[in-house]
Amino acid sequence: MMTIVPAHLNEANDKLVLLDQTLLPVEEKFLELDKVEDIWEAIKKLRVRGAPAIGVAAGFGIYLAVKDFETDNFNEFEAFFLKNKKYLASSRPTAVNLFWALDRMTYRLQVEQNKSIKEIKEALLEESQKILVEDQAMGRKIGEYGLSLLQPGMGLLTHCNAGGLATSGFGTALAPMYLGHSKKYDFKVFADETRPLLQGSRLTTWELDQAGIDVTVITDNMASMVMKEGKIDAVLVGCDRVAANGDTANKIGTSGVAILAKEYGIPMYVLGPTSTIDLNTPTGNEIEIELREPEEIGNGFGRRTAPESVKAYNPAFDVTDAKYITAIITEKGVLYPPFTESIKKIFE
Repeated sequence: MMTIVPAHLNEANDKLVLLDQTLLPVEEKFLELDKVEDIWEAIKKLRVRGAPAIGVAAGFGIYLAVKDFETDNFNEFEAFFLKNKKYLASSRPTAVNLFWALDRMTYRLQVEQNKSIKEIKEALLEESQKILVEDQAMGRKIGEYGLSLLQPGMGLLTHCNAGGLATSGFGTALAPMYLGHSKKYDFKVFADETRPLLQGSRLTTWELDQAGIDVTVITDNMASMVMKEGKIDAVLVGCDRVAANGDTANKIGTSGVAILAKEYGIPMYVLGPTSTIDLNTPTGNEIEIELREPEEIGNGFGRRTAPESVKAYNPAFDVTDAKYITAIITEKGVLYPPFTESIKKIFE
């Protein structure tokens, strides 16, 4: 299991502590942030990333944004809260956990509105801490359900990073790997490097290697080869937003992996908490896809790999159609097609 919690408050509860994931695997550096502008920048620039971890950071972030606001008037406090909520929500559009966490904090604010501002602030702190604790518990349950579908000795492929670094210490897609490792399942994990920001090679391999799990990094365009060679028995990926019909947004390149898995008869598992399921989004067609700076492709990590005069198209995510997904694994159980029905059932 990943022992580092990438987003949490310090002991004084006055700073958000983040592991700067842009520096891994070369340097482990923790940032201590208390300004909402710095927290926004950390989310936008992927210093904290992964849908659940973004949600945790957002919960703490909105609390810190209003912690020192002085007023005895609830309406003034609420207006300031909503202003900062809107600002934090503008950092990244695709990961639904960002909005889920901010909406949850807003709901707690409204529940407590008849109390003093001091008591409201204490309630917001409590709610943000609950988001963290619940995320840790959800990761373990996802791991247990995921492991129930796997066998010892399997070869597993994962794309991007959905481990402890993307959550609050346990992970989603990597959770069954950690749990299996503790039970001596001897998995052989292949991690796509995940262009253009290399979350697979920089982050996934780093944390799996630290845990003592057998992991091999491959470039994204090698996935078909390792599948054809029989090295892969299952694909496990995380998710940033799941539509009501099961269409899933995840890191760019996931849909290609899913299509390949379907061709080779390999099960494709999507793992994530129910907070990532968006019932208000009917299908993947309605998911807003974040477009990032062209420089991430043409001048990634400080070295130019494309002419400056050439345009670059840089969507951060793609949508995997539900027809390519074998099952969606949540903390409430394993969901099978038709997802429109199984997803609806777990929310009833």
